Amino acid sequence: MRLAIGMLTATALLVGTAQAQELRVGFMATFTGPGANLGQHLRDGFLLGLDHLGGKLGGLDTRLFIADDQLKPDVARQEVDKLLEKEKVHFVVGVVFSNILLAIYKPVIESGAFLISANAGPSQIAGAQCSERFFSTSWQNDQTHSALGKYAQEKGYKRVFLLAPNYQAGKDGLTGFKRYYKGTVVDEVYTQLGAVDFSAEIAKIQAAKPDAVYAFMPGGPGIALVKQYFQAGLTKQIPLLSAFTVDDTSLPALGSAAEGLISASQWAADFDNPANRRFVADFRAKYGYVPSYFAAQAYDAAQFLDAGIKGAGGRLDDKAALRDALRRAQFPSVKGKWKLNTNHIPINDFYYVTPGKLADGTPAMVKGELVFADYGDEYAKDCPMRW
Repeated sequence: MRLAIGMLTATALLVGTAQAQELRVGFMATFTGPGANLGQHLRDGFLLGLDHLGGKLGGLDTRLFIADDQLKPDVARQEVDKLLEKEKVHFVVGVVFSNILLAIYKPVIESGAFLISANAGPSQIAGAQCSERFFSTSWQNDQTHSALGKYAQEKGYKRVFLLAPNYQAGKDGLTGFKRYYKGTVVDEVYTQLGAVDFSAEIAKIQAAKPDAVYAFMPGGPGIALVKQYFQAGLTKQIPLLSAFTVDDTSLPALGSAAEGLISASQWAADFDNPANRRFVADFRAKYGYVPSYFAAQAYDAAQFLDAGIKGAGGRLDDKAALRDALRRAQFPSVKGKWKLNTNHIPINDFYYVTPGKLADGTPAMVKGELVFADYGDEYAKDCPMRW
């Protein structure tokens, strides 16, 4: 694999030899600030997917441009404009945060390129603003949170305190939780995105004395929240439920502070299927750490693109053929099965996951009880696409 530094704040990778037709892919994620570790997982998963495909997607020589959105919508827009106008990419892939996806969604779709989300899933794009040129290999934001809302309801927690960052995914997340939780919400607090001091929020929790706390706090802020919650002595007093807060990106930093905390996911490192066993083993061997769902979703994105481009016979300029081939694409997903909803977002099984250990004793989030089988998101009915 030949490495060259691109002219944008990006890295350009060219795999294979020069041919008349070259596939050009822009990969955007957050590599700066408290969400940088999430972008690292996303990128490393996609790169491993490329490796497993011999460096080619759909059998085509592939040039990859990696751009840092810095978790700033204005920067993301500038970077995606460079990807589209200068690098003339056929696909933009990646995106950790929903505010970034919303910032680049319209320019990518209107350019004629395809946008593949390996993580972010804002409700607007799942519903009325869906597009035949947008696909996801992850979820719609609400879905994982809905699983925790169901957990809180079944556990009989009558009073719950809700906490999330103040951006689209935070709002979607708490909406998802409340869809299945029917008890009393004693407070619903939105923090600044990227905040790492939760002393004021913890004081509010202590004063409210809820039966449980539900938090969505991804990346570095999630690590800070769990540590401060633990240090305040609340972990054993008031159960902390969370999504995208305690996961394989944060577990190494949390240690004992994460013990017993409940989350949910459509994937875990101990899923026992051939594609996932290979993915986890090779990822750990290559990068030296346990992959998260971010990495798994990005790995699937590479497999998905490969299958779709092959299905279209490599005809990158035939947008209708590419769209139809992506809709039909089948590949060995690390989740064990693959199915798209009519809004181009996967229909997933969701499980409770908790901190545990893999077979060799390495700490990781491990699969628990099945919560939802074949769960399609709530917004697909509002998407006008029918196929």
